[in-house]
Amino acid sequence: MTDLVDNAWYVVQTQVNAEAKAARNLMQQGYETYLPRYLKRRSHARKIEKVPAPLFPRYMFVRIDTAVQRWRSIQSTFGVSRLVLSGSDPAQVAPQVLEVLKAREDESGFVKLDSGPQYSLGQKVRVIAGVFADNLGLFDGLGDRDRVAILLDLLGRKVRLSIESDLIAPA
Repeated sequence: MTDLVDNAWYVVQTQVNAEAKAARNLMQQGYETYLPRYLKRRSHARKIEKVPAPLFPRYMFVRIDTAVQRWRSIQSTFGVSRLVLSGSDPAQVAPQVLEVLKAREDESGFVKLDSGPQYSLGQKVRVIAGVFADNLGLFDGLGDRDRVAILLDLLGRKVRLSIESDLIAPA
């Protein structure tokens, strides 16, 4: 049995798509929670938008003061599947993990992720979605914002195309 540390961070597994519900219910019980989120790019009906999404789907962090709070009650909280355990005690998270995540947050509280995979000039890529899905091309440089330039072989000639960076993958 490991010694629990007073006022440390632990990991909670939530029910599917219930991270916000679990956080709300844990806060009502007096627990401090941290649900790192980022802006996820979503395509719907030919429209691309960025929507908030959990950085770790189905997982969040909860601070437990083991000298005061009874951690076993977390197991029966609405929205929570279980408290992640190490043996019979909650699995503690190193404080540096949360420090790094919080340091990467922007002014709106969303974790900024590194840009997509880096390609070298002339590298073969595959379009993975959209009108040109499954076409092979060559990486031809960075475009503006979240776009890259690729060369596709269409109708026997190379055509330069500007496309969202998350719509291509290495071939």
